[in-house]
Amino acid sequence: MPTKIKVLQVIPKLGYGGAETGCYDIAHFLAEKECGSFIVTSGGELLKYVKKSKVKVFRLPVHSKNPILIFFNTAILSLIILFNNINIVHARSRAPAWSCYFACLVTRRKFITTFHGTYNFNNKFKKFYNSVMLKSKLIIAGSNFIFNHINENYSEYLRKKIKLRVIFRGINVEYFNEKNVSILKQEKLKSEWKLSSSNFIILLPGRLTSWKGQEKFIEALNILVEDYNKFNFQAILLGSDQGRKVYKKKLINLAQRYRLSKKVVFADHCKDMPIAYSLADSVVSSSIKPESFGRVAVEAQAMGKPIIASNIGGSKETILNGKSGFLYKHDDPRELAKSLNKVMELDQEVLNSIGNEGRKNVIKKFDVDVMCDSTLREYKKLLSI
Repeated sequence: MPTKIKVLQVIPKLGYGGAETGCYDIAHFLAEKECGSFIVTSGGELLKYVKKSKVKVFRLPVHSKNPILIFFNTAILSLIILFNNINIVHARSRAPAWSCYFACLVTRRKFITTFHGTYNFNNKFKKFYNSVMLKSKLIIAGSNFIFNHINENYSEYLRKKIKLRVIFRGINVEYFNEKNVSILKQEKLKSEWKLSSSNFIILLPGRLTSWKGQEKFIEALNILVEDYNKFNFQAILLGSDQGRKVYKKKLINLAQRYRLSKKVVFADHCKDMPIAYSLADSVVSSSIKPESFGRVAVEAQAMGKPIIASNIGGSKETILNGKSGFLYKHDDPRELAKSLNKVMELDQEVLNSIGNEGRKNVIKKFDVDVMCDSTLREYKKLLSI
């Protein structure tokens, strides 16, 4: 009788980020494939959507970096593994990865990690702390950018027996499909944000933090007005400040200084992102530091929207430059303004063509089913099934 795959995924919090949604998607995919599916997390907004009849959830303080709690979590994880006969433990962040690593040593189970970001390693202690992600039998990198980052910066921790594999993050292409957007909800949000049908709508999604490049984006909007005489647009900065009140005030003041207050909308959040994307004529990702994957670029393309993104990190892999979107020199508001002007000059037929190319690109490479199938294949290889 073949071994039944039983996977325990461990993640600090089950929120709406890329790592968290990936964990959620894999958990339910495994359940559908009649595999055992388990999650350990400290909490999070996505928890209420987990189908508890199919996915078993345990609450532990796995978000903590406290050494005492790490060893406490190790003990409880070991019991969960043994009691449920789990054969694969998949850690999706560094703090829980230490507990998972020790628990797998105790229980002799297979240990897997997913490298979701570049992680800070500006000193030896930080690098050692991160190195737990390389103690697994299989390391999954969310993009070629992350794959190269691991090889270039952690070579001393890579052993010959470790397998390093790229599995792109996936999104639900039916959820991110403009054809499935409610017109009533669309009109309601359009009214809430006070958008005009006569304006070209530019959407910049992402939490308000300096490395996401919102300052450069507002500077680019000013250049769009001053150098290109473009006035018929509105820009939406969609994202929570997550307590960064000073930074948000700085952005508001910058928009006021450039006399863009009537053109820039600050929106804290949107529960239904496909509706937000559907209102846009173009979507921007203005990060001044590399995105490990670039979920915004993928979601925008799935929605059939031309994407403009900085030419660093994962965006170079997810965007077909000149076909599904446009890459510009990062940290350069003039280049961003130039790209915005270029897209605004295109007629609707060309915009639609770019949008179609983007959706085809995502369906082929970044569909959630592709991610889940690839991950399950790796689980089976690990167990020699």
